[in-house]
Amino acid sequence: MTGAIVLGTALCAAVALGMVFRARDGRIRATESAAAEEPQRLAPVDLGGPLGERASLVHFSSAFCAPCRATRVLVDTIAEQSQGVRAIEVDAESNLDLVRRLDIRRTPTLLVLDGQGVIRRRATGLPKRSEVVAALADVV
Repeated sequence: MTGAIVLGTALCAAVALGMVFRARDGRIRATESAAAEEPQRLAPVDLGGPLGERASLVHFSSAFCAPCRATRVLVDTIAEQSQGVRAIEVDAESNLDLVRRLDIRRTPTLLVLDGQGVIRRRATGLPKRSEVVAALADVV
């Protein structure tokens, strides 16, 4: 009987954690960096190329990540349709120093930067197109 109670409790806890994880997956949120006195900035040297004039969509990916491929397509499409916006893909495995500095814990992670390279928004998981477009509009 005690085993069944423990099993039931563990199952309920796992379901609750799964629901929380799923609810947060892909959500774009403002970063603490944007409100700080010294906001966190990325320079072209960090990303291996120039930033967008108005904004940049930086997504961290890894080789065997299926949602990373979908994120790449989404971000590239939005950047092509938005003037002054650049899509930048960063291989997380090849840039571990940057991953650690930015506290990237999973892929895909999307960062929305303003024209000066300040990180304004962040999402982990596959974001929704409407949320990326809205975040981009807020930043630009």
